[in-house]
Amino acid sequence: MTDSGNTPTPSRRSLLGWGGAGLALGAAAAGGAVAVARSDDGPDADTGAAVEFHGAHQAGIATPVQDRLHFAAFDVTTDDRAEFEELLKEWTRAARRMTAGRAVGEGAYGGPDEAPPDDTGEALGLKPSRLTLTIGFGPSLFGKLDLAGRRPEALVELPRFAGDNLDRDRSGGDLCVQACADDPQVAVHAIRNLARIGFGRVVVRWSQLGFGKTSSTTPDAQTPRNLFGFKDGTRNISGTEKDRLEKFVWVGEKDGPRWMAGGSYLVARRIRMHIETWDRTPLREQEDIFGRDKGEGAPVGRAKERDEPFLKAMKPDAHVRLAHPDANAGATLLRRGYSFTDGTDGLGRLDAGLFFLAYQRDPRTGFIRVQRNLAKDALNEYIQHVGSAVFAVPPGVRDQDDWWGRALFSEEA
Repeated sequence: MTDSGNTPTPSRRSLLGWGGAGLALGAAAAGGAVAVARSDDGPDADTGAAVEFHGAHQAGIATPVQDRLHFAAFDVTTDDRAEFEELLKEWTRAARRMTAGRAVGEGAYGGPDEAPPDDTGEALGLKPSRLTLTIGFGPSLFGKLDLAGRRPEALVELPRFAGDNLDRDRSGGDLCVQACADDPQVAVHAIRNLARIGFGRVVVRWSQLGFGKTSSTTPDAQTPRNLFGFKDGTRNISGTEKDRLEKFVWVGEKDGPRWMAGGSYLVARRIRMHIETWDRTPLREQEDIFGRDKGEGAPVGRAKERDEPFLKAMKPDAHVRLAHPDANAGATLLRRGYSFTDGTDGLGRLDAGLFFLAYQRDPRTGFIRVQRNLAKDALNEYIQHVGSAVFAVPPGVRDQDDWWGRALFSEEA
């Protein structure tokens, strides 16, 4: 393990090994946390339940959406493929333990006084809080690690869209980790510990905290609202809709490459909302912009939120009309975004908005198609895309011997 030229204090792993890091967790985690199915109806947040880490697909995609987010994009600082593979193995071991509500390695205390602890300790005593950790690989990773021949054709750099004002410091990344939980400290703890483990091999490029889910993968529950006060995600894909997940979210065996089968593609966009301007906009105009009423969430001319929209009854530049699958050759995304507020912009305005996260089978026929159609969206007067990234999300970790991205590095990839 490298350390950018410095000689660190030996870690407890080098002194003692990982201890119980590789022990099987079974169906239930230590401390009485109950493991739950990923894509069925989620447990109540206050149960503190654990979400099963292993499976054909990574948790954190079709999983019932949690209340909090800590998303981090990393740059890889090593060009040694074997060293990066070892990092992924270490991250997988740590993720397996943290999602079960267990400390990383030997824990935050009780080890040698001469070495830093294996765990930072701020999640001690907290429940798993449905923590999920989801990893993705950016386009730039494949060039850094001499993997250009294994880069999926679908993992394209996103084009510049009308109205983009992207901040390079909030865009891109060689890889990402999405941490979702019902307790913000649990999510932050997870990213912090992965960054600590990765020291000398990866560095955080940018990160984003999120609250108040803006889309739900359990649409039978109450639809959440975005910071504009409108319901968001009424027609989102449910985690139980296996047919729609197979059609629109999971990469198929024939889609290529083989190592991505069962995975997905993630588009992350930081969308600044001009809150102050919106708050001075008349209600009727707000509803015309979205194509839904603000109270019930019903489409124009309908009575209930989940009534089938009559797109031609909406204004030509209404958001719902332009984003609807019927206006995009059937393109459908699984969204699990979050609201954010990051202080002010120095001019007395809130730096607030939507951290948009969307999973799809192919960005070229998914997000890119939809976003191009939204070029004439009336909502664009009130929002601006200021951060952007795209990642290939590999399939899930199947068992105790598997690790994040293993298939990418196999000879059969």
